[in-house]
Amino acid sequence: MSDTSTGKATVTTSALTLRNLVNGTYVEGAAGTDVSTNPADSADVVAVVPRMSAAEARSAVDAAAAALPAWRDTPSVLRGKHLFAVAALIRERADQFRDTICREMGKTTAEATIEVERSAELVEFFAGVGRLPHGDVVPDRRPGVVTTTRHEPIGVVLAITPWNDPLMVPVRKAAPALIRGNTVVLKPSPDTPAVALLLAQVMQDAGLPAGTFNTVTGDVAEIGDTLVRDPRIAGITFTGSTATGRHLGQAIAGTGTRLQTEMGGKNAAVIMADADVTRALEVLLPSIFGQTGQRCTAVSRLLVHRDRYDEVVEQIVARAGAVAVGPAADAATTMGPVVNQRQLDKVLTMIGTAREQGAVIAAGGERLIDGAAARGCFVRPTVVTGVSADMRIWTDEVFGPVVAVMPFDDLDEAIGIANETTYGLASGIFTNDLAAAEAFVRGMETGQVVVNLAPSGWDVHQAFGGFKESGSAFKEHGLDGLAFYTRVKTVAVSATP
Repeated sequence: MSDTSTGKATVTTSALTLRNLVNGTYVEGAAGTDVSTNPADSADVVAVVPRMSAAEARSAVDAAAAALPAWRDTPSVLRGKHLFAVAALIRERADQFRDTICREMGKTTAEATIEVERSAELVEFFAGVGRLPHGDVVPDRRPGVVTTTRHEPIGVVLAITPWNDPLMVPVRKAAPALIRGNTVVLKPSPDTPAVALLLAQVMQDAGLPAGTFNTVTGDVAEIGDTLVRDPRIAGITFTGSTATGRHLGQAIAGTGTRLQTEMGGKNAAVIMADADVTRALEVLLPSIFGQTGQRCTAVSRLLVHRDRYDEVVEQIVARAGAVAVGPAADAATTMGPVVNQRQLDKVLTMIGTAREQGAVIAAGGERLIDGAAARGCFVRPTVVTGVSADMRIWTDEVFGPVVAVMPFDDLDEAIGIANETTYGLASGIFTNDLAAAEAFVRGMETGQVVVNLAPSGWDVHQAFGGFKESGSAFKEHGLDGLAFYTRVKTVAVSATP
């Protein structure tokens, strides 16, 4: 993202000009405009978006607060009908969403297509929740008294979303919030704002009442505190870095604002001696290098039984070399760029630090600089060997196409090494031994555990979220994903006046 006033980017007629949705009206930004560019080609400006002032950000909260009573009182079946209309429009505009995700975030066409489909499915899932029962009849010791629990909306929800899934994460947060009767203010990542503003158009065209869904874009230094510290914000749902999640927790400490976080990960996969190595790597490769490693559940640590270590390294190095790196526009591409120069610098710095600390870069590790690739943020798929547990490449999240490989001697050792991290999002094991698989499932301190599969996270009806510094206690997806957006009221009624 860059400021159009600096001359760093040239806006062409192919760029989208987008506005924020506030109280059912599209608004400009009083603080100017920003542009988002294609990470595969810095000369390609994807969109021009408003930079809102603190006062404009406050107006979005004003709109959400004003719309809350009517939306809260709208029957959930009717709220669900609105969401079904949203899902239908996402599908209708799938090509636009797909192409914008490819250009703005750098995903391949296949990856962006999957994101759009999963986003529509997620909205449909929560739309259907509008017809499900909620609340319970609870026994009461007093004769003639009927006691029930009711699930009510918490109020205005601030959704702060990342750049790596620019459509999926906003709907992951907005859909459950809306079906439970909350109103939403969405603050998307400044790196991928266009997709979120296209989603706002869908919300508007689907007929959601004015103020029910609002968007805010701009400089976080200008509008961040205005949004986060507004006492009318009942809950903040955040996906992003652990550092930012911690900052949010500190900012609302002592207030009544709820916080849901989905943060970093340093996910490990274990390959046992009895595993089918070829199949395991076929399953794992999309989790390692897919989405250019910019996925919360990406496998960045690979623990391999010492008896199979050399075989695994040989195969994964060969597979890394066969990955076709390039822009989404190229049909042959199987891995796109990282999202921007800042992220590219981080990835390359982490690789360089690994080398300085004594690790071996067995494959990749360098930026692509030939021809048109020089205008993009491309890095080759990277395999790091000779690592130790104290190296940054093993302990710190890279969020790029980098995997570190380490041998182990027995399952207990593998579980111990895998758990020796501040994160706890996802983990997996490949084995034919049922007892070993069960021991791994019981022993891992991660919110998602898989056996003979790539780490999950896309299934909209399955609860998703991590332990430790990977996230808060509130899950996303599935019926468990509704808990954050509701408060429980217990009601006792006597038939006798």
